[in-house]
Amino acid sequence: MLRNRTSFQRVADICGAYREAITLYQTQGIHTICIDEQTGIQALERIAPDRLTGAGQTMLREYEYKRHGTLCLFGNLHVPTGKILAPMLRQTRTEEDYLENIDNVIGLDPQAGYRLISDNLNTHSSESCVRYVAACCGVDEDLGKKGVRGILKSVESRVAFLTDPSHRIQFMYTPRHCSWLNQIEIWFGTLRNKETRWMSFASVEELETSIESFIKYFNGVMAKPYHWTYTGKILSQ
Repeated sequence: MLRNRTSFQRVADICGAYREAITLYQTQGIHTICIDEQTGIQALERIAPDRLTGAGQTMLREYEYKRHGTLCLFGNLHVPTGKILAPMLRQTRTEEDYLENIDNVIGLDPQAGYRLISDNLNTHSSESCVRYVAACCGVDEDLGKKGVRGILKSVESRVAFLTDPSHRIQFMYTPRHCSWLNQIEIWFGTLRNKETRWMSFASVEELETSIESFIKYFNGVMAKPYHWTYTGKILSQ
């Protein structure tokens, strides 16, 4: 539960960003994008094929499987259209991976405005992320030194810089225990239910191809903006 005014305001701000996303995109070309990583997507191979049954009967599935490794999906949900932009699959989730993902997203429309909704994992407010945003936005002031002074000194100072609404690229962070506010989490559930939960994969490469094919199909056939109705009002005490 959110327990302080700062968290309440952050929730309200994100809900407001969802309400404004389509209008801002259509009138000003500003992109609102939900970003997160789905880690530990397993390439599981069933040791026997599923057994199909007749009408009204339940399909029989082998419960034993072989493990062939895991992948991490960097997902970027474009709130105004509901599409997944520049998806990236890696076997790691490092600060460098996250920055590469951000660069891929911004690179789709380099001069546009962005609202990037993310959780507050440390790698999402890293020194490299601050330097990247400063370079993109033409901020030429001294950023300081990590752990010592200036904008780079602490997580709090870096977050304050990255969330500055005057920047063309603005991050908006969900409070702790509020990852459910991030719309990409809804889409990750769709990926699990429609694809990765039921399939059998003989390799990590098969899993990667399957995810990429599903995203292509989703963007072409299924994608649409989520109808977000929550406004940030406290639901319980």
